[in-house]
Amino acid sequence: MSGRPLVEIAGLSVDFTTRHGVVHAVHDVSLSVRAGECVALVGESGSGKSVTARTLLGLAGETAAVRAENLAFEGRDLRGLSRREWRRLRGRHIGYVLQDALSSLDPLRRVGDEVAEPLEVHGLATRDGLEERVLGLLADVGIPHPEERLLQYAHELSGGLRQRALIASAIAARPSLLIADEPTTALDVTVQAQVLELLRAMKDAGTAMLLISHDLAVVARLADRVTILYAGLVMEEGPASRLLSEPAHPYTAGLLAAVPSVDGPRVASEAPGPAGPAGTGCPYAPHCPLADDRCRAETPPSVDLEPGHRARCWHPGVRPAPARAPAPPRTPPVTGGPVVEVRGVTKRFRSLDGRRRTAVDDVSFDLMAGEALGLVGESGSGKSTTARLVLAELDPDAGTVRLAGEAWSGLRERERRDRRPRIQLVDQDPLGSFDPRYTVERVVAEAIGPEHTGSRRRDRVVELLAGVGLDAGFLGRRPSRLSGGQRQRVAIARALAPRPDVLVCDEPVSALDVTVQAQILGLLARLRREAGVSLLFISHDLGVIRQVCDRVAVMKDGAVVEIGEVDTVFDAPRHPYTAALLAAVPRLGTGTAAPLPT
Repeated sequence: MSGRPLVEIAGLSVDFTTRHGVVHAVHDVSLSVRAGECVALVGESGSGKSVTARTLLGLAGETAAVRAENLAFEGRDLRGLSRREWRRLRGRHIGYVLQDALSSLDPLRRVGDEVAEPLEVHGLATRDGLEERVLGLLADVGIPHPEERLLQYAHELSGGLRQRALIASAIAARPSLLIADEPTTALDVTVQAQVLELLRAMKDAGTAMLLISHDLAVVARLADRVTILYAGLVMEEGPASRLLSEPAHPYTAGLLAAVPSVDGPRVASEAPGPAGPAGTGCPYAPHCPLADDRCRAETPPSVDLEPGHRARCWHPGVRPAPARAPAPPRTPPVTGGPVVEVRGVTKRFRSLDGRRRTAVDDVSFDLMAGEALGLVGESGSGKSTTARLVLAELDPDAGTVRLAGEAWSGLRERERRDRRPRIQLVDQDPLGSFDPRYTVERVVAEAIGPEHTGSRRRDRVVELLAGVGLDAGFLGRRPSRLSGGQRQRVAIARALAPRPDVLVCDEPVSALDVTVQAQILGLLARLRREAGVSLLFISHDLGVIRQVCDRVAVMKDGAVVEIGEVDTVFDAPRHPYTAALLAAVPRLGTGTAAPLPT
């Protein structure tokens, strides 16, 4: 990491003009990245992380007004590049891993063609050796049976497999800079560990990395330096080891306090909420426990605390009171029998070679009223297929699913239609579930029952958005104008609109930063407590599972290998696979994960 930085950004500001006015997405951001170094951008959804990264690729958008004192890559000024020059740079010299794999992969192209494209476009592989290179890349990112996946389309893969295919495409040309925007969001902990080791090996070999992540344990494991963004401003920057152990800014301390832990005990954290009005002092002041009149009146300068460590705060280094408080005990309002009964369900699919593959194998469980049951396991273990069986999007080849004591699987759709509002899905891919022509208001309103019309309907939409931390200013926006976290919150608001009895949550907070995640998890806990809503909660984040769920079922190769109270399973796992999952979780305190058991 010696010599001139590969990436040099100084005084970067990015504004967007909308019909509601000018949005200051990034303000006066400066950073550098050297060869063999990983710099992490951390902050809430909408803080400017992705805009900063996209600007470095010339992808800020046609409506963006970009200003910078310096914006350079390998000593080359990027501010005046033509479209042709940008195309030569992207993929070959700068790789980009987006957080939304399904919308990033071409639905009409096979996975092998997607991964091969950078090699073909930049002339980096011969036709004879192309397939071998692609198979090697798919294997490197942990895709099982790469020969079979090579011929599949994006929609035929699980979320985790799609994300790994996207990473393989981004690193195919061995770029000197890799921009990774939430690269492990959709990955289970064991595959996450494998991908992080791959990224670490690339870094050790000299690849520069700009990592965008809300997972602070991942940041601790991979990053050398960390830049904390809030409302487009750099709040704190410094060495990862120092900043994550001794934060100087109250906002950084709040982020660290909000991280759910797989090791327990359960905690509750207050989400800091949106930034204060522009031009009224520190944007974090409305939520800061240390804020005084000066903080509310004047934007603080960025001050040096020690070499390489800076903070934008009038009280740098002063520790606020702990942001964590013990969560209430798990006392779900179980009022009767199970609301969902799954008995011996099995589901098989035909693979490309004509063989029948068992995706779900003789799975049984009950979900009680007001209970949260977690489903965990590696990508491809059958979690999402089980969820689709519970939702009656698929019918089982064997076994039954009952909803509220009545038959649910095996019926004609018209026989289920009246009961559909009672069970709703919060998907891991919100953008793919929205009509891109709809505004946020229409996306949410279409799920509201006929009892709300006219102004009452709009008021209900505003109420639902407020419940997930979005104000009325989002009503007129379209999904493409939302950040990943904002889209996920809109998806949750839509799912809550018909007041369901059961929410099937498939990675519902995977795209959210830890503070907004805390807000959403708190909302789901309140719904359980006050309305008796049951949750079938699928997540690869075992810390979130421990915080949210009463029981957990561990799936492997389509079967449930262990089920029980979440504390019992996590503290004393009985199955070797459960122990392997828990061992692979990166811990924030150490920045490393335990080696996977053999």
